[in-house]
Amino acid sequence: TGSINDIGWLSINVPANDIATRGIMPRWFVLTLILPLGFSDESLSRIMSQVWDALSEIGGTLIGGHTEYSGEVRHPITSTTVMGIGDFYISTSGLRPGHLIVATKFAAMEATAIVARDMEKELIQRGVDPTIISRAAALIRKTSVVKEALIAAKYASSMHDPTEGGVIQGLIEMASASNTCIDMDGNIPVLEETSGVLGALGIDVYRSLSSGMLLIGAPPGSIDLLINELMMASIPAKLIGKARACNKPSVNMGSYSIDADSFVEDDLIRIMDYTKKLGHDKKNDKPSSF
Repeated sequence: TGSINDIGWLSINVPANDIATRGIMPRWFVLTLILPLGFSDESLSRIMSQVWDALSEIGGTLIGGHTEYSGEVRHPITSTTVMGIGDFYISTSGLRPGHLIVATKFAAMEATAIVARDMEKELIQRGVDPTIISRAAALIRKTSVVKEALIAAKYASSMHDPTEGGVIQGLIEMASASNTCIDMDGNIPVLEETSGVLGALGIDVYRSLSSGMLLIGAPPGSIDLLINELMMASIPAKLIGKARACNKPSVNMGSYSIDADSFVEDDLIRIMDYTKKLGHDKKNDKPSSF
């Protein structure tokens, strides 16, 4: 539900990431589409073209699904089931005290691409360089973590892909699942395009959709091998934190701490929900407030 222009691409890649973070190749997909009344055949074809494109890149197969039109929705909604088979799987709960946390690629790439592609006019009005917007929009092609997850599976004790709530929520979920605390000892990598696009709208890069980044927990003795193999595959990777034993799971960044009972509201989704509501209220001549 978090994108309009790239919903087909994301409806394959985002759930495929969930399977891949278990160290399993995502193979079979079942896709349900709920479309608003009057949704054009051309728009539906565009969604399915993105679906086929994503499946081709991953190596997956669409084996079933359902499509319907409903007066209950104003924007397309997709729901995807993904399956894979393996001899073992890696759990998010496998992180142990002393294990280190590695992040691949960059924070909020998914959010950056969605904003650039769905809110381009707003960005231009706010003075963002069109070249930056174009580069940001291209990040939609970087939202898969299947390649790096299958590489990392040889070394990882825990893996997680930060989606809704961004990197902060992803780290909280890792800490909560494994009953540890995570201390951040490095800056989370962010692209210039992300700072420019999300910054123009006041969106927190660490609390926004981050498909494309993989969080990997691994024993200290495996870290150099892990990072080297990822870099050899042209996947940027950086050590960002360490797990430790504690009484109550939390994520700590300098003087800032957030415990595992917290839920991080996704900053991009908050903005986009407000924008959709504002447009709906204007269409129906209703006053709207933030």
